[in-house]
This record gives sequence, structure tokens and C-alpha cells, in this order.
Amino acid sequence: MTGIVKRSVLIAGHRTSVSLEEPFWQALREIAALRGSSLNALVAAVDEARKDANLSSALRLLVLAHYRGGGETSPG
Repeated sequence: MTGIVKRSVLIAGHRTSVSLEEPFWQALREIAALRGSSLNALVAAVDEARKDANLSSALRLLVLAHYRGGGETSPG
């Protein structure tokens, strides 16, 4: 079982901490690379597009949508 890993990311010029399990961090790096984007840019796009959802939850849902449906997933 993988524990939660807290990482610092840059969103709109401000550092913030995001807590996710390591497999989600790995998946987000893969998705960012497929899009020709940085991890920070991907996280910032998710942050901008989320409604009232928690950022960590929104990132997990992005990963789920990507691996369930393949291809293009929102946001980004």
C-alpha cells in the first residue's frame, strides 16, 4: 500500500502543497508528458477548471478519466 505524498506545486505564481498517493503523481507526470506539458502546468489547469472540488480529488478524477477513457481528458 502506498502512503500519501505531499508535494509543492506552483499555481498562478504561488506555491501550494498537494497530497496524493505516489501512483497518482506518477500518472500525472505521464499525462503531462503526453500533453507536452509540465506537471505544474497540468495541476494549474486542473485547479483553474475545478468548481468546488478539492484539488487533490480533482487530480485523482483526471487520472481516472484518462485511464478509463484514454485519449483526451479535461482539463488542459
